[in-house]
Amino acid sequence: MILAIENDSLLVSIKSKGAELFSIVNKETRLEYMWLGDPAFWGKTSPILFPVVGTLKGGTYLYNNRQYALARHGFARDGEFEVTASGEDQLTLAMESTPATMKNYPFLFRLEVRYQVIGNFLDVTYTVRNVGDRVMYFSIGGHPAFKVPLVNGTRYNDHYLEFNKTENTPRWPISEDGLIMTDPVAFLENTDKIHLSKTLFQQDALVFKDLHSDVVSLKAATHTHGLDFHFAGFPFLGIWAAKNADFVCIEPWCGIADSVTHNQQFILKEGIEKIEPDESWSRTWKVRFY
Repeated sequence: MILAIENDSLLVSIKSKGAELFSIVNKETRLEYMWLGDPAFWGKTSPILFPVVGTLKGGTYLYNNRQYALARHGFARDGEFEVTASGEDQLTLAMESTPATMKNYPFLFRLEVRYQVIGNFLDVTYTVRNVGDRVMYFSIGGHPAFKVPLVNGTRYNDHYLEFNKTENTPRWPISEDGLIMTDPVAFLENTDKIHLSKTLFQQDALVFKDLHSDVVSLKAATHTHGLDFHFAGFPFLGIWAAKNADFVCIEPWCGIADSVTHNQQFILKEGIEKIEPDESWSRTWKVRFY
């Protein structure tokens, strides 16, 4: 089922499966900002990464002396969410733990995803509630794919990403089996820009741990349309596109793939979040479109 919210500026569509953001259209210009999920390249548009971000070492983790298995990015992206609140300009969807999820993620939880349009902003809020009686451990992240080129008649290479602060930050390479390597590689050196090209992601995603910026913008040298992506509160950022595909993903993460040296203990996983029983945790990323 596809659901919609709107205001005077934006029309936003969301799928109930995975609570997946599907389309963002500027109502004045009719410009579509989202990649629409061509399965020949990548069939998703904006999966929610939960309860893990990225790949587990060996596809498994250890918790309380038991081994569990989770696929890359977890299971929320394939789950059916229920609408719990709705209005013209906002929508909240939720999924809860089930006996099926407990088999490989032994925590009782409720995950809510709230979408709201405010002017030319879209706010996306994740709220995780621990409904069990023990500390809950998890990671969560976004994976929205934005169309590049944004405007017909322009090229992928015309576009670039611009941070709101000058950066001197390495990227963290990803191994062939999806794990974070131990040695960072110099990448952002006294610059605030990444120029997009179809060769940029030949070695998988660009993964950053120590950015000073909390906004990254998608812009072009040949037109004035773009977006400002606000990711304050998310300590990791991934940037990715599938091979030869016309999009770029800007991925705010609270959590990260296992390192090649990780001991697979879930509670020691880099970037892991935790919630006490009957407590909630929340983060918001937001995007301004122009």
